[in-house]
Amino acid sequence: MSAEQTLSVDEVAEILSMKAVTIKRYAREGLLDSEQDNGEFRFLPDKVEKFKAIQEKLR
Repeated sequence: MSAEQTLSVDEVAEILSMKAVTIKRYAREGLLDSEQDNGEFRFLPDKVEKFKAIQEKLR
């Protein structure tokens, strides 16, 4: 996973309308697929969109 094609915690937090701390917790708990790059969580855009779609169905 290269950094150019991934999203940061802050970018994902904005997309999902959540706080960065929540995104980090979801990543640590395995609720949101991620990889760590130099200690920073990185997310694939398609995985984030899939998570967002699931969350919207639950509302």
